[in-house]
Amino acid sequence: MSEQLDTTPTTGPVLSAVNVTKQFRVAGGHITAVDDVSVDFHAGKVLAVVGESGSGKSTLARMLLRLMPVTSGQIMYQGKDVTHIKGGELRKYWTDVQAVFQDPFSSFNQFFSVGHTLRRGMGRQHLSEENLDQLIETCLGYVGLKPADAVHKYPHQLSGGQRQRVMIARALMMNPKVLLADEATSMLDASLRVSALNVLQDLRDNLGLTVLFITHDIGQACYLADEVVVMEHGLIVERGTTDAVIFDPKNDYTKRLLADVPDLKGSLKVRKDG
Repeated sequence: MSEQLDTTPTTGPVLSAVNVTKQFRVAGGHITAVDDVSVDFHAGKVLAVVGESGSGKSTLARMLLRLMPVTSGQIMYQGKDVTHIKGGELRKYWTDVQAVFQDPFSSFNQFFSVGHTLRRGMGRQHLSEENLDQLIETCLGYVGLKPADAVHKYPHQLSGGQRQRVMIARALMMNPKVLLADEATSMLDASLRVSALNVLQDLRDNLGLTVLFITHDIGQACYLADEVVVMEHGLIVERGTTDAVIFDPKNDYTKRLLADVPDLKGSLKVRKDG
């Protein structure tokens, strides 16, 4: 593995859910958490999937990550059906499609330094000490942390925002094509959320990384994403570019979500003009 990230462009969707459905058995029948959903994720773009609790967005994320089997439909990666792959193929998929989850506080062993944590994550890659040190330095730099300071620190010495950045750096070390951030900012203070969103934005702009941003907050989605998909009760009820969803929403549910962020249009205009 190279110490630099591979940003070779990919033609067509990098990752797709094709008519994906997920049902769970319950007493007396079943519930449908995701209902015949199709969505494409394109190289070098941020696509946000937005919805309230119970909308199906996190279930969709787990199926895309192959952490949960689909009931029907397909997960396609770079044109290949990966719905049922196992063993080495699945491990390679998990290298290419990395995830950063909600809680940066529980993601660390409190007794390990940042450097030790990052090294442990690369145990199967068989890099030389020199190359591993360079990779750690490179990936911490990508997320705005000074390697000389960060590698020797322990979790209790880092802020929530810094811990989340380390988690992103750990994902980047695997040389992923896709980064899925599932509610990755929801446990951060408001002042730290923008910083975390800017890191993801920089990864898209500077590395060409494809980012899937799963969130309940349509304001964050519209700040970060190129395209927005809105889910309600397991269905996609709206999709489009960020501008289209904000300035010309078609669905009543989308309009209600937007109404909870009254200054969103002005904030988006300032961000674009800036």
